[in-house]
Amino acid sequence: MANYGCQLMAEKMSRVLMRRPGKSLQQADREVWHYNHLFNPEKAIQQYDEFAALIESTGTDIVWIEDNGDGLSDSMFTRDASLITKAGAVPLRMGKKLRSPEPTLHREAYKKAGIPILGELSGNAMIEGGDTIWLNENTLLVGLGFRSNEEGVQQLNEILNPHDIRVLGFDMPYWAGEEACLHLMSVISPLTETKYLVHPPLIPARLWSLLKDSNIDLVIAPADEFEASFGLNLNVLPTSPDNCIMIDGFPKTKKVMEENGVTVHVFEGDALCMACEGGPTCLTNPILRG
Repeated sequence: MANYGCQLMAEKMSRVLMRRPGKSLQQADREVWHYNHLFNPEKAIQQYDEFAALIESTGTDIVWIEDNGDGLSDSMFTRDASLITKAGAVPLRMGKKLRSPEPTLHREAYKKAGIPILGELSGNAMIEGGDTIWLNENTLLVGLGFRSNEEGVQQLNEILNPHDIRVLGFDMPYWAGEEACLHLMSVISPLTETKYLVHPPLIPARLWSLLKDSNIDLVIAPADEFEASFGLNLNVLPTSPDNCIMIDGFPKTKKVMEENGVTVHVFEGDALCMACEGGPTCLTNPILRG
């Protein structure tokens, strides 16, 4: 039985790629990495350990990338640097230049884990994993913004079309600008394969219509908590259908999910997630679901 293959968003997660923050985060320059006033590296590492314990409590096997002091503090957000399919892994190309070495870390981790490399992006192509959502096993959605572009979508199609996967791109809004990070998963978080937590004002209209035509139930997250959390109230990680992990401190968002049949587990994430602009989905790259 294959120990990799993830073309779903919310089926049971049984294997995941993660990198525990350490020296690189402790030595990070807050201004350089665009971290905000909540940044506290020692507290962030403690919060990460709490998060990792929640992942381990589900029985998920963690494939670790070690922090060897390479200075890549954002690389704890493993979602962004690669894509896993049933045919193999695709190291991506980062839109944030400071993160450009990260796909190499993922390539090495996958080779060590015995996961084949299916293909790679080149030239001007950019795709970050936070901009990708599997609508179903044969359709990958990509948000086109400051971190992912049309050339990336074209090259992903060239790599994935032979494996019966089509890649569709949707233009993302400007929102808070080039330095801020509005990924597609900043405004859409699947809770099951047919139920998504969403922030409608920032969802491309054409994509909204596709989701409705695909019979996706759209659970609307409270707009005030979206603003207060820098969008991270919406960043929830399904460990299995209707079971998810989110940052603590956003009770209205938690209640909305619970009213829609979701069991929610929380962890403190102010110094880790809100400070560094990445939530639990960003901190994980599922290798195997279903």
